[in-house]
Amino acid sequence: MTTTGLVWANLRRNKKRTILTMLSVMVAFFLFGVLRSVITTLDAATEVGSEGRLISSSASGITFLLPEAHANRLAAVDGVSSVSWANWFGAYYRDPNDFFAQFAIKADTYIPMYPEIVITAGSMDDFMRERNAAIVGVGLLRKFGWQVGQKVTLTGTFAAGDWDFNIRAAYDPPDPAFGDELMFFHYEYFWEGTNRQVTPGWFVMTLEEPDRAAEVASTIDAMFKSSVAPTKTQTEKAFNAGFVTMWGNIGFLVSAIGTAVFFAILFVSANTMMMAVRERIGEIAVLKTVGFGDRLIFGLVLAESMLISVLGGALGLFLARGAFAGRNALNAFFPGFGVTGGTIALGLAMALALGVVSGAVPAFQSARLSVASALRQVG
Repeated sequence: MTTTGLVWANLRRNKKRTILTMLSVMVAFFLFGVLRSVITTLDAATEVGSEGRLISSSASGITFLLPEAHANRLAAVDGVSSVSWANWFGAYYRDPNDFFAQFAIKADTYIPMYPEIVITAGSMDDFMRERNAAIVGVGLLRKFGWQVGQKVTLTGTFAAGDWDFNIRAAYDPPDPAFGDELMFFHYEYFWEGTNRQVTPGWFVMTLEEPDRAAEVASTIDAMFKSSVAPTKTQTEKAFNAGFVTMWGNIGFLVSAIGTAVFFAILFVSANTMMMAVRERIGEIAVLKTVGFGDRLIFGLVLAESMLISVLGGALGLFLARGAFAGRNALNAFFPGFGVTGGTIALGLAMALALGVVSGAVPAFQSARLSVASALRQVG
């Protein structure tokens, strides 16, 4: 029998224990794949946005509104080429727990700023002509079964009551991190529907020279510093990154959970290998008697441990990738969520390390075991 055959034979010796250990490793690495993907998706979200666009929001926080009159003063700032504004709507379709984001925008100036909003169905002209028209992401069409031309009713939370929208266009962003489950509609409809009580939540500006972003932002904030509505101005990328930090130190939390799971599985795997070695001390003695050297014995036991870990880890990682491929339940909260190739590679490396660490001690003990001592233990 070959050495490979010996490894497989030992794994099949106690099939139930081998399968249960492999399943434990699989579950652990499935969780690793999902948790790690939360971090990679949030990191990708911080890169969404243009350095050539600035966002001015209230210095008191994103929930505070700004006067519409700011727009004229912003347009006069040296380096600013165009100004628009938007506001958070806050509503739901049928189920309050089925979240998706909606934005009231100054459409005639906002849409030209965003090449990410690529219209793939319907017409931008139809959207612009109708007061309660909406543009929705293709993800929302799939999620709710909507169609372009359909009338939908959302229930407001911030602005209470039922709001009717006619879907006149759908977009599909080139970058998945931008999100395809967003809805845009006319700011004027929001403004009138709230008895003209709502004002812009933030202003968006395009820059003539993106390299001057910091300078222009400082100028804007200094201009409104002593006003009744001071601003906080930053690049769109920094603004989006600020939303990510609202989740708290999620990276530390995920890392802590992942570390705890790793060490738990390490102890399970190590215990399994220790038990497997103790059960076949006599066989190890026989192998040494017929000429198997210490290094070969060490390699056989270590290979067995590594095979359990790598197979279990690979199954868990690819199961996670398959479970969250394409459209999935987490896309609404983490646009573009999925298990990346980098996560798979890191997970496989960790699975290999797990096999080496968990098998090192029993492999070393097997290699150092003398034939006489082994026979005494068997006897």
